[in-house]
Amino acid sequence: MTSDLRLRPATREDAATIVDLIRGLALYERDPDAAVVTEADVLRDGFGERPLFEVVIAEWKGEAAGFALFFHNWSTWQGRAGLYLEDLFVRESHRGRGIGKALLVHLARIAVERGWGRFVWQVLDWNRPAIDFYEALGARHMKEWQTMRVEGDALRKLAGLA
Repeated sequence: MTSDLRLRPATREDAATIVDLIRGLALYERDPDAAVVTEADVLRDGFGERPLFEVVIAEWKGEAAGFALFFHNWSTWQGRAGLYLEDLFVRESHRGRGIGKALLVHLARIAVERGWGRFVWQVLDWNRPAIDFYEALGARHMKEWQTMRVEGDALRKLAGLA
């Protein structure tokens, strides 16, 4: 890792930066209107009494260049926790410097240090450069697993069926 790059745990003071990076990711993923997250959301759920997620901030020469937001899950098959990477993003102006790889290596170390058995994330099917990058790092593309999601009105409707 170059001395220009610093990876650090996010703090409450980073809430605005986290929101800005999330919005940058939404723009990159071609869905900028979907990112409705607020600083209050980040503060409540990331830095409250029982944090629901953690964030690593990547700084390049002191400037926020990217982030990784993750939380733990639990594998019934392994009988142990795992790391689920919700989002990883590096600003376009900072790509090509090894920041994404450094974030992934950092998260892998966190998983190993905590005794977690897996490190899992999703990638959009059209993002071939990312898929190739992840596979080159040893990730296995789980093509047989399909993501299912219920949200909004469909979630409320499903909840009413109980």
